[in-house]
Amino acid sequence: MPIFKKRAAKTRPQQNAVGTPALAAPRRGEAANGLLAVPPPALAGDLYRALREAVPVIDAAIYKLVRLTGGFRAICENERFQPLLDAFCAEVPTDCGSASLQSFADCFFEQLLTYGTAVAEMVPDDMGAVGYLYNAPQSDYLLRRAKGNFAAVEILRNDGASSTVLPRQEDLLYAALSAPPGSLYGTSVLAGLPFVSSVLMKIFNAVGQNWERVGNVRFAVTYKPSNDAGGTAYAKDRAMRIAEQWSEAMRSRDVRDFVAVGDVDIKVIGADNQILDSDVPVRQMLEQIVAKLGLPPFMLGLSWSTTERMASEQADILTTELEFYRRVLTPVLLKICRTHLRAYGCTDRVEIVWDDITLKDAVDEATARHLDAQTDEIRAALGDAGGKTDGKEGNHAEKL
Repeated sequence: MPIFKKRAAKTRPQQNAVGTPALAAPRRGEAANGLLAVPPPALAGDLYRALREAVPVIDAAIYKLVRLTGGFRAICENERFQPLLDAFCAEVPTDCGSASLQSFADCFFEQLLTYGTAVAEMVPDDMGAVGYLYNAPQSDYLLRRAKGNFAAVEILRNDGASSTVLPRQEDLLYAALSAPPGSLYGTSVLAGLPFVSSVLMKIFNAVGQNWERVGNVRFAVTYKPSNDAGGTAYAKDRAMRIAEQWSEAMRSRDVRDFVAVGDVDIKVIGADNQILDSDVPVRQMLEQIVAKLGLPPFMLGLSWSTTERMASEQADILTTELEFYRRVLTPVLLKICRTHLRAYGCTDRVEIVWDDITLKDAVDEATARHLDAQTDEIRAALGDAGGKTDGKEGNHAEKL
């Protein structure tokens, strides 16, 4: 059973006057000695999760980055343990109702992108091997530097008022994405997007309200009674009769005519108002979001005009981004594989080999190898031809 589950009932963070969790500021001097357990940015984590739910483009970008990172294979230096390692990678139980090391990596990477920090646990089985991979929720742990080793990171159970160091620290997995200097918590890829997304949501909300007001046509029916004695005396009765007939005509599913006696004026409410053009501001906000996420616009369904050359350059930049993410995930995967093999007496070297990011990359690499082989062949042919030519010139000089 994961050690994260062996804790008291979860307590809610203390609320301040405006209803947001109050994060205690560290006292001066505690951060430098490595003994301070800085709480995770719970408020920011909840905000990022809400951001993904509110803006579909951001949520789609997170999942696309997870899928584009691609698959991998663990290679053991000792070939006798390779079948054991392959079976483990394909069958190890994980969260999300699936079983494979790849599914664990996808869930772990999604947390890493959303919160900037991800923590997991290798739950051992009866033999001491890895029997289950558990992804810890972002609100269940705290991080601090170890007392005896400044380079080590201790993971604590978040119990609210008091926090205790979790046992079996060697079975815990930790990764941070672009952590600021001096901080153990990484930086989410969504950092910097709350303000831009709030402006975008205001535009969408205003557009929806305007269409609800203007698009759903409402009418203003005005009855002006005549100046004679009959018009003044029966003005109220006639107005109520007109309102009744007008409401009945609007509720009818069939097209009906409205007939009134007297001076009746009918106008459409909001017909004179024009809805502001939102194409330019929405695109400006989306450009900021796309630039932060690092994905080409066409991958998010944004049909912005672009050239083939520009699309190729964007694909190359995306490849560089994915290579960076792979470098962050590789140490975690290596630790899992080494821990599992160590239980079976294998201490040989393990390597994580990632798949090619796209088929186009494989084709380009094959084309480059083919051109290199042709170049070597041409150089070899020119070298042989040059040697033969030098020999003939030498014989001719001897004859002279």
